[in-house]
Order: sequence, then C-alpha cells, then structure tokens
Amino acid sequence: MAYRAPVNEIEFLLNDVLGAGQLAQTDLFGDATPDVASAILNEAAKLSQEILAPLNIAGDLHPAMLENGNVRCSPGFADGYRAVANGGWVGMAARVENGGMGLPMTLTVAVNEMISSACLALALNPLMTQGQIEALEHHASDEIKAIYLEKLISGKWCGTMNITEPQAGTDVGAISTKATDNNDGSYAITGQKIFISWGDQDVSENICHLVLARLPDGAKGTRGISLFIVPKFIPDANGNPGVANTLHTVSLEHKMGLHGSPTAVMAFEGATGWMIGDENAGMAAMFTMMNNARLGVGIQGLSQAEAAFQKALEYAGERVQGAVPIENGTGTIADHADVRRNLMVMKTLTMGARAICLDTALSLDLARALDGGEAEKHAARAAFLTPIAKAFGTDVGCMVSDIGIQVHGGMGYIEETGAAQFYRDVRVTTIYEGTNGIQAMDLVGRKMKDGGRASFGILSEIGLTAAVAMELAPDLGAFLAAVETSLTVTTHYMVEADMNDRFAGAAPFLRAFGLALTGHYLLKSALKDPARMPLARFHIRQMMQQVDALCSAAREGATSLYALDMDGLAS
Repeated sequence: MAYRAPVNEIEFLLNDVLGAGQLAQTDLFGDATPDVASAILNEAAKLSQEILAPLNIAGDLHPAMLENGNVRCSPGFADGYRAVANGGWVGMAARVENGGMGLPMTLTVAVNEMISSACLALALNPLMTQGQIEALEHHASDEIKAIYLEKLISGKWCGTMNITEPQAGTDVGAISTKATDNNDGSYAITGQKIFISWGDQDVSENICHLVLARLPDGAKGTRGISLFIVPKFIPDANGNPGVANTLHTVSLEHKMGLHGSPTAVMAFEGATGWMIGDENAGMAAMFTMMNNARLGVGIQGLSQAEAAFQKALEYAGERVQGAVPIENGTGTIADHADVRRNLMVMKTLTMGARAICLDTALSLDLARALDGGEAEKHAARAAFLTPIAKAFGTDVGCMVSDIGIQVHGGMGYIEETGAAQFYRDVRVTTIYEGTNGIQAMDLVGRKMKDGGRASFGILSEIGLTAAVAMELAPDLGAFLAAVETSLTVTTHYMVEADMNDRFAGAAPFLRAFGLALTGHYLLKSALKDPARMPLARFHIRQMMQQVDALCSAAREGATSLYALDMDGLAS
C-alpha cells in the first residue's frame, strides 16, 4: 500500500478546530495564511509520498553500516535527504535573517508528521538538525551563528545531540566527558557518548555535534555542565569543511527497529569544540533543543500510528474471512465487530495524538508571536502540553502499531507485509528524549509548580466544549463534563500531594489527560462537521470510560508500590 499524506485532516484540524488562522493575524507570522499553509502541506505530501515512502522498506532491510571507519547509509537515503534539504524543509521554522523560512512551528510539525510517516529512519536526520538550529539561534555567539546556521538551515550540514554516556542516561548530571580550555577560544573535548542518532553518515558535507561536557572546575551534577559544538570537519577560514576533527564512530548499535538510522557510539579524543552559551549553563541551552525534540518525538509516534492505521485499514478492507451479514457490509474482515473496534480505536487515538501535537505547536507559536500576558499564557500552556504530546503521542504510536499487527492476524507477524516494521520502528520513541515515565513525572512535578494553573486552564477549555455540545449531543457533553470534573479533582490532588505520591500516579494521570483531550478535540471536530460525530461518540462513550479509573489510580499514592521489597518481588 502506498502511504497517503492526510493533508485534508491536518488542514481541518488547523483551520476549523484549533484556530491556527490566528497566526496570520500576527506580525511575526503574517505570511502564513491558510492558502500558503495549504500549498506547503500539499508540496510536503508529494515529497513524502513519491520520494521518501519508497525508501522505508529499503532502510529496514539494508541498515546503515560502519565500514573502515566510515558510515554508509541505506540505499537511496542520500537522494532522499537531498530532496528534503533542497526543498528547504530543514529550515522551515528557522529565522529569516539566518536563511530560514520563518514559518510557524505548527506547519513544521505538520510537515514532519508526513515525512516521518513516509520514512521515519530518514526523517530523524532533519529533525535533529532542526533542534540544533533552534538551540544555536537562542544561545550561540554571533560568530558561531555566522559559521553554522546557514549551512544547517540549507541542509548542507547536519546536526546531532550528544548527551547520553554509558553511566549517565536519565541522570545527565553523571556525565564524565571533559572540556579543557585551549586558550584560543576553543576547547578540547574528551569522552564517549552513546545512542547518538545519525552520529555519522554520508549524506551531508559535515556533521555538527552538540556535546555536553564538564569543565575542570565544573560543579557536580547538571550545574557544572557546559555545551559545545564539535564539528566532524573543522570549518576553514571560508567556513567550509576543513581538517578532520579528532572524533570517530566506535560502532553502530544493532537495534530492534529504525535500521536505516545510524545510531552511533561516538568517541571524542581531544576534539576541538566551541562553547555554546555560558559556562556551566549547558543544560539550559540543551533544553532548548530537547523541548523541540520532545514535541518532535511525539510527532514520530503519531506518524507511525497514521502509517499503521492506513495499512491495517487497507488489509481489513481486502481480506475475506468469515462473512458477517451486516447492512452495507463489504464481505471482508472489516465487517467483524472486533476488527471494526480495532480500526475505530486506531483512528480515534491517531486523531487525538495529532490534535495534541498540533495544539502544542500552536501554543509555542503564539507564545513567540504575542506579547505580555498572552505570550506568557501560551508559553505555560505549551509547556504543560509538551510532555503529554511526547508521551501520549508515542504511547499511541506503539498501541496503534501493535493493533495494526493484530488486524493483519498471522500475516502481521510476517515481515513481508510491513505491519511489524511500524511497531519495531516506533517502540524506541517511548524511551528516548526522556522516557514516558520521566515525561509523566515532569507533568506532575515541574509543570505543577504554578499550582496547576496551566492544567486548570486547559480543563476549562474541555469544560467549554462539553457545555457547547449539550445542545447537539447532550450525552457526550455530559460525559465530557464528568471527565473534566474527575481530572480537576485529580489535579488538585497532584498540586497538594507529596512528590513521590505524585510520581506514583503520574503515568495514569498523563494518560487520562491524553484521552480526555482526545475526546475534547473529537467533539469539537464533530460540532464543526456532523459526519465526525460517530468517531467522537465511540471515543467518548468507550475509550474515555478509562479516564475515571485512571484518575482514581493516580490518587492512590506511592504506599502500595513499596509494599513489597526487592526480595518479595523476586519470590
């Protein structure tokens, strides 16, 4: 089956549900009219469908390889990457003065979904570069910007993020990579980093590594970490790739999925780098890239959900196995109630994940485009939605891809159908850029420091949708209102509870919020287009039954988690 980019669905969400048209009314994004957005989305759809999607299976069957110290990428990936770069897609959201298009993040997110659905392994490359561009725009010196930004934005050079070390995963403060001042404005970087997506490749002229390292007098923990840009080839006096830096790829990981994406172990052996931002402020600079990446990873989860749904829907509509006598039946397995339920779950969860990710991006854009209190409100809203977008989006990617295998039956377990690749590729997204457990803890920890203000604001939006729906669909409006009440009670609990009790209930709380937001968006969609009411009804009356139970679990606290010691767990 050929991938079909869901342009109409994206445009409906942006224009009729989320109100993205307001971006064109701001000075910053005045050129991003609905017509311009539509043209961009349709061009990205052509790229995704015609050029990138045919590379997906090739990347899976023919992984990137390390040969004689050099990485050789999967067949066709170099041409696919050049198509992305030459089309200007890498620098969509980058600032115009740096050579970018200056488009809203909302449009970038929509385009990245399509590119990632088509070939996720290849899409990881520009996604990493986009995050690096944003970090440099916010934190780099003018000299660094002049050397690197134009080349990153054009796609001539690519960017990576180097955080994790063998002994320092989530505990970033435990990193041991060292940086020593060369007394000429540069630093010597020494250490090893693991799990570096696209750490080496042969598709671009240069690779620019953002590396977290510690100065000799750096304090313990994250407060003593600085950020450095360390290029594979040191730029010469003209800003072109010059001599090779003293870094190399030790090995490539053999992974469950994403075979076309070279995940490297990188060794820095006194490699020359330049500081980004201030001394010992590396985490603040890196978080600019990480926050971008967390929304991007949510999009990755969504992308595989969409691709898996399309494949399962096609298979269910063709596979004949046991006729069911229903009105307007197809004679295929799609007539079976259980298969139809699976397809409805896949579709509604995918739609919800998409709406959450786009809404997060829209708030990020409005925070940039507006001033004063309005900007602060949208910034807080985006901050609250980001861990939900990442965790719920990737959980949905895994769940929908898993259901897709089930819809295929035995053929889903056979690699030739392609159904299993979506699950293998998406599974890591719940782990990297902060595990989904970390995202949930962030939601009930850092994001509740405002006393739950951002949470209550979003709950008010859900309540408004419920109130508006009372006339056309009173049962759905009432159900959504009840869900809002349950989440409000649980949010109050999270604000007041001890931190470990919050953490104990963080995962069910985040999932409850994701399901409730999905119902909110689906009902808003149905109020705009009555043909969408069956989707809203299914999700609200069936999937959202879980929300009250999840909220109850979220308020249980941590005591039961520690009722057994480790010996008890092992017995």
